[in-house]
Amino acid sequence: MTLLGWIAVGLAGGAAAGARYLLDAEISRLSDSPFPIGILVVNALGALLLGLVAGSTLHGQALVIVAGGVIGSFTTFSTWILDTHLLATADLARLAWLNIAISIVLGLAAVTLGHTITS
Repeated sequence: MTLLGWIAVGLAGGAAAGARYLLDAEISRLSDSPFPIGILVVNALGALLLGLVAGSTLHGQALVIVAGGVIGSFTTFSTWILDTHLLATADLARLAWLNIAISIVLGLAAVTLGHTITS
């Protein structure tokens, strides 16, 4: 990776993290449920995008910038886990387990779909 590549990772990653926050906040605002639908949508979209990139001809520094910098910063494992923990501690264990199950199944389906489209 060149210095310019690392700068691109940082800038693109920062923009993607900001986009994640805004998308999650807007979806959550529109939802009238304790279920963390915003993060679910963000992570499913990120999985789809990563599948598309994985099946594409992108490689080298460009792949690192897009997959690691942009998509890696857009999606969030830690927020998903925190949201699940908060559901469980709020006596919403069924929603917590539902969040785990839906996130895993939807994420795998999304990355598979994206990879299939571009392969």
